[in-house]
Amino acid sequence: MSNVTIRAEHLSKMYMISVTKGAPDSSLSECVNEGAKKLFTLRSSLSTKRLVKEELWPVKDVSFEIRAGEVVGIIGRNGAGKSTLLKVLSRITEPTSGRAEIFGRVGTLLEVGTGFHPELTGRENIYLSGIILGMKKTEIDQKFDEIVEFAGIAKFIDTPVKRYSSGMYVRLAFAVGAHLEPEILIVDEVLAVGDSQFQKKCLDKMKDIGAHGRTVLFVSHNMQAVMRLCDRVIMLDKGRVLHDGPAHEVVKTYLNAGFGASPAREWTDPSSAPGGEVARLRAARVKAEDGRVAEVLDIRRPFTIEMEYEVLTPGYVLAPHFHLVDEEGTLIFITQDLDPEWRRRARPAGHYLSRVEIPGNLLTEGTVFVGCHCITLAPDLVQFAASEAIAFQIVDNHDGDSSRGDYVGTMPGAVRPLLTWRTQLVGSVASESFKVG
Repeated sequence: MSNVTIRAEHLSKMYMISVTKGAPDSSLSECVNEGAKKLFTLRSSLSTKRLVKEELWPVKDVSFEIRAGEVVGIIGRNGAGKSTLLKVLSRITEPTSGRAEIFGRVGTLLEVGTGFHPELTGRENIYLSGIILGMKKTEIDQKFDEIVEFAGIAKFIDTPVKRYSSGMYVRLAFAVGAHLEPEILIVDEVLAVGDSQFQKKCLDKMKDIGAHGRTVLFVSHNMQAVMRLCDRVIMLDKGRVLHDGPAHEVVKTYLNAGFGASPAREWTDPSSAPGGEVARLRAARVKAEDGRVAEVLDIRRPFTIEMEYEVLTPGYVLAPHFHLVDEEGTLIFITQDLDPEWRRRARPAGHYLSRVEIPGNLLTEGTVFVGCHCITLAPDLVQFAASEAIAFQIVDNHDGDSSRGDYVGTMPGAVRPLLTWRTQLVGSVASESFKVG
């Protein structure tokens, strides 16, 4: 038992949240169809609502032990409780009940913006972080050059970190956490903001940390990274531990359950397949330009998303559509089937395949979850709604021919289209009115 570094015993965290109770909302379609009168009715109904307090348990009765040298992945869909659990283990927030015991110094890399003083320079924050970990200045001196080299920010080391891009911040934060030798390193999905080469460096470094007898706790939606790095994985769902075991077994369970970044999924049992009386989903896939099912896609190349479904009851007009959502849960866009052959046409019973091509240089880097949906029109009835049915990852190889061009920093945004710019020199001398002094 002496080599246990993290012990959680019936750990729970509860927040009180405000929710609206009262009369049911009027739908937008009602307001549109019945005119302005409904808008006033809606406003009136809202005024009768009241705020009440409800309990939210992002972590509920979680127990496990982690030993020195273990590299453990924590996975789960958005809202499963992963980040809250890390905050409790990092002592950023107190548990509501249960107990967390930490044996050793802890280095944490959670949200961008935590861990550093924004007014201090990179150099000053390195030394501050070391002092907080209980290190002597001479010990930090010995690690300083290695930290700066790993982060790749030598030119900006004496710049206040509030002026850093999120990518620069993360590179320095990870370098500090990994090189100042805490006994326990806790890393959240924040590494997703880094470029692919730096992510590889981080994974290699975390593997090395575990090999030297220290503990790594790693949260990610990237199942490839989890499989490569971790020997053990804990899967959370609705705040509870659903599975805890060998990485390959737990990740397989996660993907088969439709929680993770699996590029293809089939429903072989009609009784468990999403669907209604009119239509039922059979399969969904993401395919690269060459037609193969692919989890990782080049940002520059087009790809195809497809769904197979059965029309069980003939005579209905259907609207199959995909929802694309990023790893933060933000809806990127919705695309629906407007094939003129079937638009506004009642469909006979049968087995259908619908596909859409997504152009290259449209989405940004990161994990994209695909929801498969279908409704009937007139009447509007949902037939199936499989959120996060499949997923894939968009990567940018930094060859200069994507929309990032020669820029190597972080590019936020849900989409990253490659647009045509035209610039011309319209005068050989700067206007006098724009000269200063």
